[in-house]
Amino acid sequence: MNTTIRQDDRGMADVIIGSDRWSGRLVDAIEAECRLYRQDRRRQPAIRQVRVVVPAVDPLDWLRAQDAPERMYWRGRDEADGWAAVGLAHEVAASAGDPAMTIRDTLDAMLSRAAPGVRYVGGMRFDPGRAAADEWQPFDRARFVLPRFVLESGPAGTFLACNLVLPEDAERLEEIRQAVARLGEPMTPGHALLPVPVGRNDIPGPAEWAANINRAVARFEAGSSEKKGSLEKVVLARRSTFQFAETLDPTLLLQRLQAATPHCFHFLMQFESGGAFLGASPERLFRRDGRQIRSEAVAGTRPRGATAELDAQLRQDLIHSDKDRREQDYVKTSIVEALDGLCSSLDVDKTPQVMELAKGRHLCSTIAGTLRPGVGDADILQRLHPTPAVGGFPRAAAIGDIREVERFDRGWYAGPVGWIGRDRAEFAVAIRSGQVSPQSLTLYAGAGIVRGSEASREWAEIEHKISDFLNVLGLDFRDVKY
Repeated sequence: MNTTIRQDDRGMADVIIGSDRWSGRLVDAIEAECRLYRQDRRRQPAIRQVRVVVPAVDPLDWLRAQDAPERMYWRGRDEADGWAAVGLAHEVAASAGDPAMTIRDTLDAMLSRAAPGVRYVGGMRFDPGRAAADEWQPFDRARFVLPRFVLESGPAGTFLACNLVLPEDAERLEEIRQAVARLGEPMTPGHALLPVPVGRNDIPGPAEWAANINRAVARFEAGSSEKKGSLEKVVLARRSTFQFAETLDPTLLLQRLQAATPHCFHFLMQFESGGAFLGASPERLFRRDGRQIRSEAVAGTRPRGATAELDAQLRQDLIHSDKDRREQDYVKTSIVEALDGLCSSLDVDKTPQVMELAKGRHLCSTIAGTLRPGVGDADILQRLHPTPAVGGFPRAAAIGDIREVERFDRGWYAGPVGWIGRDRAEFAVAIRSGQVSPQSLTLYAGAGIVRGSEASREWAEIEHKISDFLNVLGLDFRDVKY
């Protein structure tokens, strides 16, 4: 076969020829890259990526056709297109200890030998100090995967890439050839239907929820904001599990969810067959480009109105709400304090803006800065997570209260989820998320509790936060009353 390889300065090779089936061209590119590596007298350990140009396809249509145990998807909030990935070229998992240190000790070393375009994708638990429930065991305290295959669509075209960890993968060519042969062709976009839930269970239920909220408010009233370490805000969550009579396809669910939730981060993480974690989060934890970092303080919630007049009224209600402004200020103060020690300069929005979403809105302040030399992604994650937007304020008191009150394991819900490359990284806060097993969907959502919080309003807020999932499943969240 007459195959042309074009090597660029990022350590990637593009194959752009012929009308042969894409799998044959990808195998040719992989073999050629391994030959080039063997011919290199230095043979330094490296992570390379080879790519073939393929016809334009929705990455989620491609992902739906794959049956690999490891399946991942990511689309940034500001990106028009996403990328899907399957298989395992390398992974870094933390089953004990500090997950951020695992990133620093292992992942950073791997990325130092990687081409700039190579990305590990994964995330971390909300609370690594809490024992993981059975359903969260495959996710570990933290897990980051270098996918074997990545399909990415963008302005430059659609590419199918293979990540190679060298020299190890040069000796695994037959195994990689077989993995290429198992890749499925993209599913034809159609009108596949999601099953309708046949049962629902909430933990906590309305009575327990009210007791938890009233308990928290009583603690605020009994404490003093002047007393160091006293609890001022706690984010309490609810777990809602929906049962199905048929199998629920997580990639189809995400495809429908993505269409209904523009201007969000969309993600799917599956590390073993049968279970996936996915979501549509509006909240960025941080974006790093070189030494430039950008984070956001997001808090306070209002729905969108059915009319222009009602929508404007709800917007003004959020802007002038003392409760929501205090809640958002806790988040901003915490992020500024966390980044101040990591950055040589910081630029902070003086007044919160309103983040407008398809069905909701939040108060949001942007914090941007320049990282000090030597500061890495592990340092950022360790200092930023969890923000008061998902934990509370002060952090230690809030986490202690959550451990005492919540009767379920949050797992990766409200943890950092995203990707890390050599020169760039991006993480969202994994809110508006759910865990899919073959015949169930468990949704997680939380509400920030401060002085003045009312149990019924906070329940309604959480119900609104899971409404995007409910709507794509054919349910109307307004049918569920407190």
